[in-house]
Amino acid sequence: MKPESRFVELDKTRHERTSFDSGRDALNEFIRRSAARHREAGVSKTMVLPAQAAEGGKADICAYYTLSHTQIERQTLPSTLVKKLPRYPVPVLLVAQLAVHKRTQGQGLGKVTLIRALRHCLEINAHLPSYAVIVDALDEAVQGFYEQYGFQELDRHNSQIRLFLPMKVLAKLFS
Repeated sequence: MKPESRFVELDKTRHERTSFDSGRDALNEFIRRSAARHREAGVSKTMVLPAQAAEGGKADICAYYTLSHTQIERQTLPSTLVKKLPRYPVPVLLVAQLAVHKRTQGQGLGKVTLIRALRHCLEINAHLPSYAVIVDALDEAVQGFYEQYGFQELDRHNSQIRLFLPMKVLAKLFS
């Protein structure tokens, strides 16, 4: 499976969702059953890196990410950051899902997908400011993946590890 050169918005008429397999059931089920419905409902947007498709056929998905808005309680942030924030929940962008197909794992697509998702967050931030980008790591191995790109642990909830990267830090990374 050879990836195309850019991410595009998920289109269930052009992208083959049912065969996506990242090795994680929750991520597979999301792209197969929920991503398109969530977009239609206006709660998130999923971007896919399609594979080069045979003429006229649906393209397999090599990788994808999903973005949404959410908020966090300011008290969950380190005390050094809280001082400058308002006393109500803080708006953040959520990388709600990020997955790479098993057949394309080991090619650096996790990093490529995360970088594209973060760049997308920065583009959104130019129009609708958010304090940080949030991710929910499924386990400690995934936590390590995000931490190597500057994410810090925010809290643990429902057996997931929530991490954050302040938007100011993200802006410096891309400047």
